[in-house]
Amino acid sequence: MAAQSSTPILNSDKLNAFLSKAVQDMGAAMHAALILIGDKLGLYKAMAGSGPLTPAELAARTGTDERYVREWLNAHAASGYVEYDPTTQTYVLPPEQSFVLTSQDLPGAFHMIASVFKDEPGITDVFRTGRGVGWHEHDRSLFEGCERFFRPNYAAHLISEWIPSLGGVEQKLRAGGRIADVGCGHGSSSILMAEAYPNSHVFGFDYHRESIERAKEAAAQAGVAERVTFAVAPSKSFPGDNYDLVTFFDCLHDMGDPVGAAQHVREVLAEDGTWMIVEPFAQDRVELNLNPVGRIYYSASTMICTPASRSQEVGLALGAQAGEAKLREVVLAGGFGQFRRASETPFNLVFEAKR
Repeated sequence: MAAQSSTPILNSDKLNAFLSKAVQDMGAAMHAALILIGDKLGLYKAMAGSGPLTPAELAARTGTDERYVREWLNAHAASGYVEYDPTTQTYVLPPEQSFVLTSQDLPGAFHMIASVFKDEPGITDVFRTGRGVGWHEHDRSLFEGCERFFRPNYAAHLISEWIPSLGGVEQKLRAGGRIADVGCGHGSSSILMAEAYPNSHVFGFDYHRESIERAKEAAAQAGVAERVTFAVAPSKSFPGDNYDLVTFFDCLHDMGDPVGAAQHVREVLAEDGTWMIVEPFAQDRVELNLNPVGRIYYSASTMICTPASRSQEVGLALGAQAGEAKLREVVLAGGFGQFRRASETPFNLVFEAKR
C-alpha cells in the first residue's frame, strides 16, 4: 500500500490571496526605510506645494544625488506616495499625501518602526525567557518617533475635545489649576496644556531621564517654561498633591503595576479632582480588534508595550489593546468609584475617573 501524502490540499484562491498580501507587506516593509530617508533629507518638505519636479530638480533643492533621488521617487510612485507623469517624466506630491507626510508628521511613526527592527534581537530573547525590556533599553529612535507620532493627534483633540469632555475640568484649568501629566515623555501633551491654560501649572513626570531633559528643552522653545515643571519620577510615587487633573497619555497599559499607579493617583488628586486616561482604541474582544488599526497596536504592543510592563514589578502586561472592561477593572481596583468613557477617536479612547 502506498504511503499517504502529508501535503495538505491547498485552496488556490486563498493561497494566491495570501501571497498577494505577503508581497504587499514586503513592499511596505522595504518602503519604510525610504520614508525615513525622505524625512531626514527633507525630500517631502521640498516637494510639498512645489508642483511637478524632475529628479534633478528635487536633488538640487535638497543637496542630494540625482540618481539616488530618482530611484527613491520611483519607489514612492510604485507605493502611491507620489504621482508620476510619463510624458514629462516628473513627479508630484499630491496635497493629501503632503498633508499627511508633513503637517501630520506621519514619518514619525516610521522612526518607531525602525526602532523595533533594531530591538528585535532583544525582544526575540525575552520570548524565550519571559523577561521584559524597559522603555529606556530601546533604541533612542523610539523616543523621537513616539513623540512625533502622538503629537499631531494630541494637538488635534486634547484641548478642543478631550478636556472639554470631562465634567467641570476645563473651567478649573482656565481659572488656574494644578495638572500632573504622568508618563509625559518629551512633553508634547504637557506643553499643549500649558499653552492652552496659562493660569494653570503643569507638572510633567516620566521615569526616563533623557525624555525629561528633552521635554525641558521643548518647553523653553515653546515659551512656557515658567508654567510647566518637568521632573524624573515613576508613576507610583510622583510628587505633589491636590491636583485638579492628572493625565496619563497612552501609557497606563505600559506600566508594570497599573493598579498601584491608580492608587497613587487617587491619593494625590484634589477631593473633586479628575483623572484623564487616554489609551489606544480597542474593543474588549480580540476578534473585534482584528483590523488595520488593531494590527498596528498589537504589533507595537508585542515589541514595546508588553515588554515594558514585564520589565517592572508586578508586570501585569495589559497590552495596547486592553479594552475598556480591563481598564475599568484596573481603575476601580485602584480605589476609584467612578469611571466612564468621555470621548474617543479612531485611534484613542478617553476615560474619566473620579473618586
